[in-house]
Amino acid sequence: MKLHELQPAAGSRKVRNRVGRGTSSGNGKTSGRGQKGQKARSGGGVRLGFEGGQTPLFRRLPKRGFLNINRKEYAIVNLDQLNAFEDGAEVTPVVLIEAGIVKAEKSGIKILGNGELTKKLTVKAAKFSKSAEEAITAKGGSVEVI
Repeated sequence: MKLHELQPAAGSRKVRNRVGRGTSSGNGKTSGRGQKGQKARSGGGVRLGFEGGQTPLFRRLPKRGFLNINRKEYAIVNLDQLNAFEDGAEVTPVVLIEAGIVKAEKSGIKILGNGELTKKLTVKAAKFSKSAEEAITAKGGSVEVI
């Protein structure tokens, strides 16, 4: 095969359909938009959710709930994730972010009791579950709410 014999793969190139360029093209006169009406006009068409004048679905359904502006969302850390630290280490939110266990502190960090802790640690966080607190103190570590 020579350079001048190269051709694109079959079906990979498609010629753009030029509408409104004569009746013999198959898309002349009305340019494939049919006869008159809102959809035939330039910029025509109905807005999203429009149901022809009937009360649209989003207005027929009742409003529900509210958005609590005082909601606090905590970054979750499980006990088994704390095993990444050395024995006797102090675990703070800054240390957790540096270690890549938590991406962002959010409203604080909450330690949950999933998994098993194998090391003695001093953990400082905004909240602790009962099981997490018990597991940390059982290993000889300490818990501090900040």
